[in-house]
Amino acid sequence: MQLITRDLGRTDYQETLSKMQVFTANRNAQTPDELWLTEHDSVYTLGLNRKDVRLPANNIPLVYVDRGGKITYHGLGQIVIYLLIDLNRRHLKVRQLVNIIETSIIELLTQFKIVAFAKKDAPGVYVNEKKIASVGLRLKNNCCYHGLSLNVDMDLAPFLAIDPCGYQGLEISQTKDLGITQTPHQMGLALNMILQKNLQND
Repeated sequence: MQLITRDLGRTDYQETLSKMQVFTANRNAQTPDELWLTEHDSVYTLGLNRKDVRLPANNIPLVYVDRGGKITYHGLGQIVIYLLIDLNRRHLKVRQLVNIIETSIIELLTQFKIVAFAKKDAPGVYVNEKKIASVGLRLKNNCCYHGLSLNVDMDLAPFLAIDPCGYQGLEISQTKDLGITQTPHQMGLALNMILQKNLQND
């Protein structure tokens, strides 16, 4: 089953979101699935679950978005992979896709001898109880967009201005702090390959 990868480099968050929405609205049963690899300039994104969210009091832009979940932060040094997937065609339910995403991130970290795990009630990937990767998806006509972010080598300070994903006091980690020397782009390409493999195997 065809799966196209696009390495977009550094992109504007809102512009990329717009392109994902257009892609998803215009796709049909023959449209190949795509993975988009990118990094964004500093931005907070607030998902559809907006109850009791602590909003940041700084100059970083805040964008209201249509994915699930609460608030998170994107910035340079964090890789983002958007998954534009037709779930029907791949016989997947959302929970199965989230599981593939989380498992792929764990598989990548295992290559560097890092023990990582997922939590049933809090999507994402964790190392030593600190969150290192986030997952957020949106479904339209059983085709999904949005995706994952993995912290590689970034300024983590903006996370302190929010309760990441709605969890007060949740600490954030990144691969650089775990002794992994690969660049964000190298980590993104490696994770992309694992995702492709796991999506094709499912």
